Amino acid sequence: MKFFVDTGDIAEIKDLASTGLLDGVTTNPTLIAQSGKNFLKLIAEICEVVDGPVSAEVAATDYATMLKEGQKLAKIAKNVAVKVPLTPDGLKVCKALSDNGTQVNVTLCFSSAQAILAAKAGATFISPFVGRLDDVGQDGTQLIKDIVQIYKQYPNFKTEVLIASIRHPIHLVDAAKVGAHVATIPPKVIRQLYAHPLTDKGLAAFVADWAKTGQTILDAA
Repeated sequence: MKFFVDTGDIAEIKDLASTGLLDGVTTNPTLIAQSGKNFLKLIAEICEVVDGPVSAEVAATDYATMLKEGQKLAKIAKNVAVKVPLTPDGLKVCKALSDNGTQVNVTLCFSSAQAILAAKAGATFISPFVGRLDDVGQDGTQLIKDIVQIYKQYPNFKTEVLIASIRHPIHLVDAAKVGAHVATIPPKVIRQLYAHPLTDKGLAAFVADWAKTGQTILDAA
């Protein structure tokens, strides 16, 4: 599974990229607003830090303007993935951009039917929103399972399932179990993946026992 971080905070991106575990970045208008930075300059900066796909979302909702915005965003760097909404105009833009070799992330997916349309439009990524479905009493993980199963039936579908709206580690683990290709994760949740009380307890015991030996590895002959 590929790990993308869902943030517009360049400091967070640099820190997580230094682990070697980060495969890409996703942003959206809300995250850009939170960053307080110029959108185009920020995307360019992120693309210099991360080699993998960096999702940059269009702001318009009509086909003509979205297409122009997408074309402009794609020129920022080779690893930009233009993010478009799952609407009729958004999928038309997806088709036009993907036909010209641009990566496209189709966002705001909430049904399997929508995911089929995105794959037919040539989307590089489809972004089902697990957490938001859970919020309204639906099973977000089941949607991921259904989309993965559908895509497997059609080898000509090259779209990767990118689980979005992750709220906690269990969302990630459940998505991995059913075969999601990518997870875009808030920085806080990525750090939660490391945590387990037994790891902390075991490490503390090892450190204490080592101290009793009076030895140091680096100074040993």
